[in-house]
Amino acid sequence: MRFAKFGLTVHPEKTRLVPFNRPRKEDQKPDEECGTFDFLGFTHYWGRSLKGNWVVKRKTASKRLSSKIQGIGKWCRDNRHLPIKDQHKSLCVKLQGHYQYYGISGNSRRLSAFRYAVTQLWMKWLNRRTRKGKRNWESFNDFLKHFPLPMPKIMHSNI
Repeated sequence: MRFAKFGLTVHPEKTRLVPFNRPRKEDQKPDEECGTFDFLGFTHYWGRSLKGNWVVKRKTASKRLSSKIQGIGKWCRDNRHLPIKDQHKSLCVKLQGHYQYYGISGNSRRLSAFRYAVTQLWMKWLNRRTRKGKRNWESFNDFLKHFPLPMPKIMHSNI
């Protein structure tokens, strides 16, 4: 084995074979029998293509998505004192980086969910900057017209 050549071994508790078979019947739904696995921040699973064939699809792994959202929340909390222009610039960079890594075809729902969560968190922490009345969604949407967050974009195609 190539690992032995470099003095490496496979960790027995972390390494396992996962059943990942294509669903056999045409009407069978992909479920736990077909198997899913997480690798490089994506959950790989079976799904139907637009032509109706079974294909391996990928979406952002739930653990990665929730940890990224928590990280954005912590950043917003720690940096809520910064000028809004600086916050906007940093959040745009963070969103663009997320889109560049996780922006693969078939993952647009998770990208949109991430953007929505970032928008909610930014509104929450901007509302805590002042003792004045809180912004509602209507006024915050007007605010976002002046400081728009980048829209999700698919950067990599599976084809």
